[in-house]
Amino acid sequence: MTALIDLASHLAGDPSSPAVKTVVTEIAAACARISRVVAGGAILGNLGAAGITNVQDEEQKKLDILTNDLLSDALKACDPVAGIASEELEHVETTGRQGGYLVTFDPLDGSSNIDVNVSVGTIFSILPAPEGREPEEADFLQPGRHQVGAGYAVYGPQTMLVLTLTSGVVGFTLSADDKWLLTHASSTIPADTAEFAINMSNQRHWAPPIRRYVDGCLAGKEGPRAKNFNMRWVASMVADVHRILMRGGIFMYPWDAREPGKPGKLRLMYEANPMALIVERAGGKATDGVTPILDLAPSKLHQRVPVVLGSANEVDQVAKETAAG
Repeated sequence: MTALIDLASHLAGDPSSPAVKTVVTEIAAACARISRVVAGGAILGNLGAAGITNVQDEEQKKLDILTNDLLSDALKACDPVAGIASEELEHVETTGRQGGYLVTFDPLDGSSNIDVNVSVGTIFSILPAPEGREPEEADFLQPGRHQVGAGYAVYGPQTMLVLTLTSGVVGFTLSADDKWLLTHASSTIPADTAEFAINMSNQRHWAPPIRRYVDGCLAGKEGPRAKNFNMRWVASMVADVHRILMRGGIFMYPWDAREPGKPGKLRLMYEANPMALIVERAGGKATDGVTPILDLAPSKLHQRVPVVLGSANEVDQVAKETAAG
């Protein structure tokens, strides 16, 4: 059996700047600690609601707060980091340093699943910080193509770290002695798929193009798509996207009529942008239904967007349905 290389060895051969590698190393170490906290669950008294809501007006779990504090503290102590923004915090936090990088993150994506022992994860994005001054909130509002790196950790049967820096997508698995070992040297998403992920309970609220697309999938071989589809839905973006990265598929979290004033559910800065970079680097596509996610210009820190990502030909099919009105 060939010996697996660790994260440090992989980063040594990557053309990213030493500062970016330092940030990634710190995030990876924090994710290893989060893995232990999540795995402790009820034994450590970490399950259940915290009794407060976050800036998104969502009930926070105890683990939302614990993981946010853990990752925030680690990044604020990391020399190349000039500022952070979290899904769980109303405003950005700066470190007093100039230049370097900004990090946005969702510390525990899918935390509503934690009490029932379903896979959850951490999503992060690394952006360049302004030179010569401390960053402000507006400095975080960069299109996704400005990201110098992005990734996620998924805490499931195995804990994995998926990462993209200068090119490609790689995956590491956390060993029993807390080492990140390279187990997926080049992850790619096939252009075609017969699997879709969406919350079907919202079907009656979708716009007509999404209904038509899903109806076409459900019609199977006898329908307009002339093939049978399977449906999967974990309700944890990390878990759903990880499945797509491993074997293909399409993930959709579209606009719906329940809250017509909100363009979508997922957060551009903490979820959509980093996942879109990973998906594109793996050969897939990621859009809001029409426009590539990475080309969207953020207007506010906690901006929400519709998300359609995964196998390229299926994402294109959704765009065709949307263009048809």
